[in-house]
Amino acid sequence: MINALLVVDVQADFVEGGSLGVPGGLAVAALIARHLRHFKNEYQFVVASRDYHEDAPEHISDHPDFVNTWPPHCMVGTPGAAFVPAIQNLVREKYIQTVVTKGRHAAAYSAFDGFDTRGHPLLDVLKENRVEHIDVCGIATDYCVRASALDGRKNQFQVRVLLNLCAAVNEATGQQALEEMRAAGCQLQAATAP
Repeated sequence: MINALLVVDVQADFVEGGSLGVPGGLAVAALIARHLRHFKNEYQFVVASRDYHEDAPEHISDHPDFVNTWPPHCMVGTPGAAFVPAIQNLVREKYIQTVVTKGRHAAAYSAFDGFDTRGHPLLDVLKENRVEHIDVCGIATDYCVRASALDGRKNQFQVRVLLNLCAAVNEATGQQALEEMRAAGCQLQAATAP
């Protein structure tokens, strides 16, 4: 079985100090890096997604409602769009082989909305690499991790969500997202890197 790790949106704007900072985001980034370095032989393919907005008027607003519209975040050319250093190091050191970019001109919560540098959608990239099982981690449990895991199931992948390698915007919506992912057939499990 071909196993993949999907690292969802661990970017500067989504961790503490960012425009949509999630509590525990920096700690999760460090844990993801430790997990991947420890279990690198378990994954035949590793992909990271990133939010990357240019003009997404239905998604980005100066007067956000925090339901459908959000303050400017992960804007092309801004420091907030960058991966946090722990994840950027994994890209630089080639632990992460592929980066998919999503949301340039619209809202895009799922990593499956992302495209690689060739313009190929994530689903095609995973199929090309014969992936059958995906471990999902990243930010935020209740938004982009949830959407990515559910799309993984919709596309017939076995999906495991690594609970301690995710951070939720808030506990209640995070718990609701976990229940939804479990109901869709995702396995929920803590990662075990020492």
